Amino acid sequence: MIVVIDTLFTQHDPGTGHPERPERITALLELVESLPYRKDLEMIPPRTGTWEEAAWVHDPQYLDLLKRTSGSRAMLDPDTRTSPQSVATALVAAGSVLSVAEKAQSSKRPGFAMIRPPGHHAERNRAMGFCLLNNVAIAAEWAVRQAGARRVAIVDFDVHHGNGTQHSFYDRNDILYISSHQFPFYPGTGALKETGIGPGKDFTVNFPLSAGTGDGVLTRIYEQIVPPILEQFQPDWIFVSAGYDAHRDDPLAQLEVSVEGFARVVRSLQECARRLCEGRIVYLLEGGYNLQALSKSVQASLEVILGKRNPEPTSFPDDSKWNEYVTALRRVHGRWKF
Repeated sequence: MIVVIDTLFTQHDPGTGHPERPERITALLELVESLPYRKDLEMIPPRTGTWEEAAWVHDPQYLDLLKRTSGSRAMLDPDTRTSPQSVATALVAAGSVLSVAEKAQSSKRPGFAMIRPPGHHAERNRAMGFCLLNNVAIAAEWAVRQAGARRVAIVDFDVHHGNGTQHSFYDRNDILYISSHQFPFYPGTGALKETGIGPGKDFTVNFPLSAGTGDGVLTRIYEQIVPPILEQFQPDWIFVSAGYDAHRDDPLAQLEVSVEGFARVVRSLQECARRLCEGRIVYLLEGGYNLQALSKSVQASLEVILGKRNPEPTSFPDDSKWNEYVTALRRVHGRWKF
């Protein structure tokens, strides 16, 4: 398994009291160093992305704003602040994802980019929700432009909807965006009816979930609905916006997911990658703001990816609310059979 993580990612500092803090990386560095199976992780160095790569998904005017911000403190939106090293760190985060993907492609092994700042809220023309550059969107464009992919799937299990990622590909049918998220909730997007426009109609699949949902519905989505959709789409690559802020102990949300819930989600995605795209799958860190919950959840994900943890698919009793939810999904997403 290919992994990138580095103290460089602590250099972005939004300021005292901000939940997206450098200690998130420090906690994961300590986790990785303590793992008894660390030898199974191929640690690769970070690399700085280029402005040309960022321009695959961001407008030149916005990138010019980031360049002017570099080296100073700024507030780019009410939640998104920069320190002098923030823009440089964001470029390293984006570039490091591409390095993991390149290595994963050549070795046919999964990858995990433990990076910050996160990216899935970053729009084409603005920073938003702690995010400066949309790392997963840049990675998907890399797969299409440079890795020969005909179809790319992005799966996002962060508790917040990835508005920036959705909007990057809303009119395209070569990049499928699947998101499970608390709704209604920040950033206000991700309703069931948001399915794409033009050629992209039906290639955005949102799973809005109520606060307090817990493991049951989430794992059922990833075990019973996401695999057949991916099967029909036949992706050459899967990129995963791995946000762990759906955890029951996270301070910013209320989806109430457990570590075991994340493990089952990752197990299902791993099976899809092995079956559909020769194991070409890369996870990118997004949210997760309780340090202990973040570490435990990432550890469970690593163990599943490495085959050291094998959570069994859940046996679910018949449930009228679930059946109603699936009926609503089928009514909106008639293109996909599940």
